Amino acid sequence: MRHQIFLLFACTTIALLASCSSLVSAEVVEHSFHVQNRTISRLCRRQVITAVNGSLPGPTIRVKEGDTLVVHVYNLSPYNLTIHWHGVFQLLSGWADGPEFATQCPIRPGHSYTYKFKITGQEGTLWWHAHVSWLRATVHGALIIRPKKGHSYPFPKPYREVPILLGEWWNANVVDVENAALATGSAPNNSNAYTINGWPGDLYPCSVNQTYKLKVKRGKTYLLRIINAALNNQLFFKIANHKMKVVAVDAAYTDPYVTDVVVTGPGQTTDILLTADQLPASYYMTANPYASAAGVPFDNTTTRGIIVYEDALLPSTPIMPILPAFNDTPTAHKFFTNITGLVTGPFWNPPPRKVDEHMFITIGLGLTACGKSRNATCGGPNGQRFSASMNNASFQFPDKISMLEAFFYNVGGVYTTDFPDKPPLKFDYTNSNNSMNPAIIMTKKSTKVKKIKFNSTVEIVFQNTALIGIENHPIHLHGFNFHVLAQGFGNYNPAVDRKKFNFVNPQERNTIGVPVGGWAVIRFRANNPGVWLMHCHLDVHLPWGLATAFVVENGPTLSTMLPPPPPDLPKC
Repeated sequence: MRHQIFLLFACTTIALLASCSSLVSAEVVEHSFHVQNRTISRLCRRQVITAVNGSLPGPTIRVKEGDTLVVHVYNLSPYNLTIHWHGVFQLLSGWADGPEFATQCPIRPGHSYTYKFKITGQEGTLWWHAHVSWLRATVHGALIIRPKKGHSYPFPKPYREVPILLGEWWNANVVDVENAALATGSAPNNSNAYTINGWPGDLYPCSVNQTYKLKVKRGKTYLLRIINAALNNQLFFKIANHKMKVVAVDAAYTDPYVTDVVVTGPGQTTDILLTADQLPASYYMTANPYASAAGVPFDNTTTRGIIVYEDALLPSTPIMPILPAFNDTPTAHKFFTNITGLVTGPFWNPPPRKVDEHMFITIGLGLTACGKSRNATCGGPNGQRFSASMNNASFQFPDKISMLEAFFYNVGGVYTTDFPDKPPLKFDYTNSNNSMNPAIIMTKKSTKVKKIKFNSTVEIVFQNTALIGIENHPIHLHGFNFHVLAQGFGNYNPAVDRKKFNFVNPQERNTIGVPVGGWAVIRFRANNPGVWLMHCHLDVHLPWGLATAFVVENGPTLSTMLPPPPPDLPKC
């Protein structure tokens, strides 16, 4: 008996020590963001931008899994502002998610708001960005989540970790660029350059000295945390003469995948291991557009930085990689479909096999009427306004109260819960002959959301359409990761395509590039109460309406219910 009591005491002590050790290893990481306008020089001109703490990109935030992050945001800019923590689950902290009028009203000029949330069950590369207008073009930065103390990466520790943020630059005020397009119903002006860590690189005018450089030691391995922070373009990323080993996407570990090109859509992150195993010299890293929409104007330029070996004897002309063509869909599709999840990694969860909610969602462009007058003419096709929709519902954000406040306080008239599980009309979705079909091209504005029960499982078939044009759409889901079961081209055929589902080791993501003229199937478990936006991460398409939201009901216990909002939540 005494021996049993001793064993019980010993086991209890060990459990308490383990628990205390976990608590001690977790920290509160605190930052202050001062957001204001500043003038910088790019492409031979001075340009006013909005930036955090005066830098482009903004500050890198580093935390460990289990830490609590506190960020005080002071809006000293002339614009309304919110910050979204892209890819963070926000378990029971939906008030900190950030999308304007989805989870909060904006922080008005001269006001502040403190975002506070815990990083739970995630490691890897995420990022933060403004979620109002086009401000995220310059208001963004990396969010790096390392393993908690006593834990390690599921790959050899790299010599150094380097964030690589791929951006997009306009020789104009980006808010004005968006507003001008919305006023006329036309497509916005294209960007003037792409950037690597804020620098355009030496292919652009006046930019020889504005080229990002990374010094490396021969034989060392570097973890490059690649973030596509561009507004409206997917990108190919290459490094001359070097292979890259993908080890994570969207802060979810992957089976190691060796490639000479990374393909990344806006919002996506890719962690790669780069070993400096070439002759001591200089090598260009490049990012150029993957523009899948045929006939649509785009910024067809290339940004490049330089990998410089420390032991290179003499300055040399950097070696240039061979760039993929802008419309190289086979290369993009190969990359996206070859990624698989690391089932032995931390936080791996198998995909749900039982599905509670089946959804078939068409995504694509469309038109809305120019105005109330029959003689009104706008800048879109046929004199109408450009629009976009999911299942022909073109999403319109509220502007008097956030949807999350309406959910918490049970306020009616803010949104409706009748988002359809399938499109109102079945047609040949990817047939280009339907691109301007007047019977299916017009969309209607609404604030329709999908209401689902806590902890239910959801399967979504995303079906791209050929309306207006065919292109790859990066769809981002707030609040959750999802498993990508399959993706392909043409119209989704369940009799054939369900046989392609990967239930063994599917990749996990928070942003999926739905193939041009094709489809993708995802599944996730809705274990987080609140309002969670789902939208195209091409910023040109979000204000056109390519979005919806999930309203996840509270669970049965206090620990599965959304807590009240913080006292400083911005007011509308």
